[in-house]
Amino acid sequence: MPLELAATPVPRPRQILADFGGLHASNAVVAFLFACTGPVAIILSVGARGRLQEADIASWIFAAFFINGLLSFAFTLAYRQPLVFLWSIPGAVLLGPALGHLSFEQCVGAFLVTGVLLLVLGLTGWVRRAMEAIPMPIVMAMVAGVFLRFGLDLVRAFRDGLWIALPMTAAFILLSLRPRIAKVVPPLIGALVVGGIMVWVLGAFRPAPGSIFAIAAPQLYKPALSLPALIELVIPLAITVLAAQNAQGIAILTQSGHRPPINAITAACGAGSMLTGLFGSVSTCLTGPVNAVLAGSGDRDKQYTAALFFCLLALLFGLLAPFFTRLLLATPWTFIATLAGLAMLRVLQTAFTVSFGGKFSLGALICFLVTVADVTIFRIGAPFWGLVFGLAVSLLFERETA
Repeated sequence: MPLELAATPVPRPRQILADFGGLHASNAVVAFLFACTGPVAIILSVGARGRLQEADIASWIFAAFFINGLLSFAFTLAYRQPLVFLWSIPGAVLLGPALGHLSFEQCVGAFLVTGVLLLVLGLTGWVRRAMEAIPMPIVMAMVAGVFLRFGLDLVRAFRDGLWIALPMTAAFILLSLRPRIAKVVPPLIGALVVGGIMVWVLGAFRPAPGSIFAIAAPQLYKPALSLPALIELVIPLAITVLAAQNAQGIAILTQSGHRPPINAITAACGAGSMLTGLFGSVSTCLTGPVNAVLAGSGDRDKQYTAALFFCLLALLFGLLAPFFTRLLLATPWTFIATLAGLAMLRVLQTAFTVSFGGKFSLGALICFLVTVADVTIFRIGAPFWGLVFGLAVSLLFERETA
């Protein structure tokens, strides 16, 4: 079997407590605050665009945090290094346009098939070949195309809600310019706090009738297998998990001195995607930013304890998913758009740099244009066609750069 062996012996509770410290706790809190702000705002934005019900969004958030939290806890303990799995943010963004012409059950069916594909790639050890099959510039051009709307919504938020968007952006910029302060108060958290204050001052918080507080009541969906949905979503979802998410997370952990088990990670993403997909969550992936924070400081051999503490926080957040969903949905759309847009700025920058900074730039341009155009062909969405046409152009005109 190509799956990497777990570390032995598995640390016992007494050993975990001995390895745990204040630095690891603070790293876990910072990573958790990042995960439950901007990325969650993206889920809410995608859900609103796709006309999902509040219960659907809450179930998605529950699965994304609670089920992936359990998976992360098990893998972190087994391999004794930070291995936090959440959901694919590019995958979530891909879902937005798809919900315009596909049912949520058809999308769930695509989540499950994507999970099967990832599981096979991990169990067979073919994942490395799969990651090398499509040039990274073209993959990132698709990512840039689907993420562009978040940058545009950030600009529109200034038009529709200046006194929310402007203070949030100002707080984000000021904290970004002060790295020492940003280590304690991340810019995105500062923007969230300032935005919350402005929503309260302006009287723009409008919760739905009834109690806001609620415990998770996850929805179990019956997947529907649809050929257009499978063609449109499975390959792009798998690519974003492997190339846009897992590759980043693996590189970060490797640079920190760890030896991430690539095949086991891919298999875990497959199993996680199948399980979380049944509850409405997009594909599971190894998260880059969260693992970067957890592995960014402290004794390398003890960094796993920060990941374990993060997992406990994620489990709690998942259990309270309906509460946080209702809380955020009661805020103006400009608050969510600004938070999501600020969270995507660096990702957009990276996507454009990788896409147009070197080889395969013409194919990447075609992929980007087709994806942004958002034209459905044969009931199959634009991101898939962006990859197809981008690859075709590169094969015709850019063979010498390969």
